[in-house]
Amino acid sequence: MQTGPIGIFDSGYGGLTVMREIVQQLPAYDYIYLGDNARAPYGTRSFETVYRYTLQSVEWFFKQGCPLVILACNTASAKALRNIQQKDLQGLNPTNRILGVIRPTAEVIGSYSNTKNVGILATAGTVQSNSYELEIKKFYPDVKVYQQACPMWVPLIENNEHESKGADYFVQQCVDELLTKSKEVDTVLLGCTHYPLLSKKIADCLPQGVQLISQGKIVAESLEAYLQRHNDLEQRLTKSGNRQFFTTDSAADFNKSARLFYGEEVEARHVELS
Repeated sequence: MQTGPIGIFDSGYGGLTVMREIVQQLPAYDYIYLGDNARAPYGTRSFETVYRYTLQSVEWFFKQGCPLVILACNTASAKALRNIQQKDLQGLNPTNRILGVIRPTAEVIGSYSNTKNVGILATAGTVQSNSYELEIKKFYPDVKVYQQACPMWVPLIENNEHESKGADYFVQQCVDELLTKSKEVDTVLLGCTHYPLLSKKIADCLPQGVQLISQGKIVAESLEAYLQRHNDLEQRLTKSGNRQFFTTDSAADFNKSARLFYGEEVEARHVELS
């Protein structure tokens, strides 16, 4: 059974917001991050395409020796995780594990809401999958879930336009559309790992008393608890505090933008997936 780092995957930069929280929570472990920037964004792509791209990335992580891979991408978690777990993992390496970001968030989000009305802001792909509503209902059958797709948000962020005045319109539009679905929403979840970069603009659009929840800390705490429960897997994770970053697009471009998401400079290397 292989030993190695924890792999963290995203279609682009957004997963770095999750990785930052995980590293803060669990600093001793080694980590490899892969952003599939050359094929981003995933949010508008078909289930079949997201599944194929995500599977290629998981196979790459396993070749790097990662016993555990975190899909720090809501779209990949929604459209590909279950298929890979059920159909492919046995053939790839049945002792390895692949986890997503939707389930750990669904396990706790209902506890944040007093009105039992939760709003989800996410990519079109995540909304279409209905994964959040299905997962939240498993843990909180009485919680009503309202979802809103925000197709312009990731392109704005990836093109470094998220702080512009132009972004204000698209943020306000999506928040207003979400709130028209229920006046009782008191908790709004950012169901895309890119969206924390828009947190201030989103919060400014929300009525007083409505709380905004990001996933990073939730996922990090859930991962820590998971490793405590699965000691056999935890023992296979190397602990030298190493961080490696890879991208399927330009490493120079990745390095320029990664600081916005990760909070510090990184040095990425280019990799080809097939």
